[in-house]
Amino acid sequence: MITRMNTKIGAIIQARMSSKRFPGKVLYEVKGKPLIQYIIESLQQCRAVNEMVVATSSDESDTPIEIFCDERGICCFRGNLLNVADRFRETALKFGYDGFVRINGDSPVIDYRLIDRAVSIFCEGDYDVVTNVLVRTFPKGQSVEVLKTSSFVEACMNLSDDDDREHVTRYLYRNADHYRIYNIQSSRNYSTVQLSVDTREDMERFKALINRMNRFHWEYTVDELVSIRSSLS
Repeated sequence: MITRMNTKIGAIIQARMSSKRFPGKVLYEVKGKPLIQYIIESLQQCRAVNEMVVATSSDESDTPIEIFCDERGICCFRGNLLNVADRFRETALKFGYDGFVRINGDSPVIDYRLIDRAVSIFCEGDYDVVTNVLVRTFPKGQSVEVLKTSSFVEACMNLSDDDDREHVTRYLYRNADHYRIYNIQSSRNYSTVQLSVDTREDMERFKALINRMNRFHWEYTVDELVSIRSSLS
């Protein structure tokens, strides 16, 4: 594990098989590779973190995710299916993270450089959250959130709304005045660009995106990804 200023940071990938709009998408294969493998390969390029955990649920439907992780030597933690915030809390505490990066399992072309940038800001400053979604200027599918574990654990004690438990950081943003939050903004407004995979239509666009690439997918910057995505419309 790389530490910055004695701060232990881990990347936690949120993944489940029971997606309402596209069940099983995290293990759906594109060019012989499950969707989640694309995320893992991007995270493996990070310099600011070199440990990652896939946080899935204890529901039987998510056993294939655990098997996938075990076969590849990837850490896997299984927690509450619906209370995703508690799943993150338990994961961060189990692995002893001072801070953690939250990555959604629908973001196969997440830019590792953006993650490194966010973690660097987090470690150099005194923040509870470093994010690029409080004010969104990056594409969907490029969402990065770095959270201070102690602050997040404290926030979890105050969650009384099911939406807050499901959406993990919603409570923090709704109570932004009580937390030290740094929002990263893009030099260009890409907030309407869809690079995440939420539906089967998104998956078809992702397939087309990958087929246009002649380098490893993690080598493409956000600007390059947006350019390719635009050419597919």
